[in-house]
Amino acid sequence: MNTSLTITRPDDWHLHLRDGPMLAAVAPHSARLGRAIMMPNLVPPVVTGAEAAAYRQRILTALPPGATLRPLMTLYLTETTDPADVLAAHAAGLIAAVKLYPAGATTNSASGVRDFDRVRGVLEAMAGAGIPLCVHGEVTDPAVDIFDREAVFLDRVLEPIRRRTPGLRVVMEHITTAEGVDYVASQQDMGATITTHHLVINRNHILVGGIRPHYYCLPVAKRESHRLALRRAATSGDPRYFLGTDSAPHPDRAKESACGCAGCFTAPNTLSILAQVFEDEGA
Repeated sequence: MNTSLTITRPDDWHLHLRDGPMLAAVAPHSARLGRAIMMPNLVPPVVTGAEAAAYRQRILTALPPGATLRPLMTLYLTETTDPADVLAAHAAGLIAAVKLYPAGATTNSASGVRDFDRVRGVLEAMAGAGIPLCVHGEVTDPAVDIFDREAVFLDRVLEPIRRRTPGLRVVMEHITTAEGVDYVASQQDMGATITTHHLVINRNHILVGGIRPHYYCLPVAKRESHRLALRRAATSGDPRYFLGTDSAPHPDRAKESACGCAGCFTAPNTLSILAQVFEDEGA
């Protein structure tokens, strides 16, 4: 009988390591990864190639001796992003992708995009150079229910962007709905990340029997039917779906408060949770 299991060193295509003391505290939990896409929503955000290079060096300094993690940097897309800087940073190997946050969609997203016409030049340059766009896929219209914001984003924002920018490579990050799964399955030049926590929690876990702030994240967990759709996609073997933990640490005082921060810190236990998910699914 087997007594051990050897797996390929995993990659994480959506990771928050923060900065300063928090970076030093959480980086060791991801040190055994092969590669990871680093989120740029610091305060202030990482918006230029020079800032990405400096942040990468801070990450490498925070890793323990013998760490294998290769940080792949991203730029935070703003309405004043310079297409030439993006192209130069990518050509120099400083960045792997650009991150789109709709303004106000999640943690530290105030500098994000409000008028998508103002970033069309950047997106066209990225399409020409083959630079992926990583998308936080939610609208921020207060008239749209928070549980519907991903599905509305697909029709209202993402589909028009992709029609206007042929060839743009898009990663729909942390999909949480059956609509997201189906949209990605129907497209070309597109993939999607799925988090660890969205495979194991639904909205009942956050709200039933008392509010559980450590399960609160954005995009917020949805109905059980959506969780099951995510599990089917994640365990299907379809290469368009891949792991992006969105592991997002906050101090307890910021989570357990009258206005708690969004984010699930899953870096320490992601692999054991995923092993359980795949075993449960017979995959």
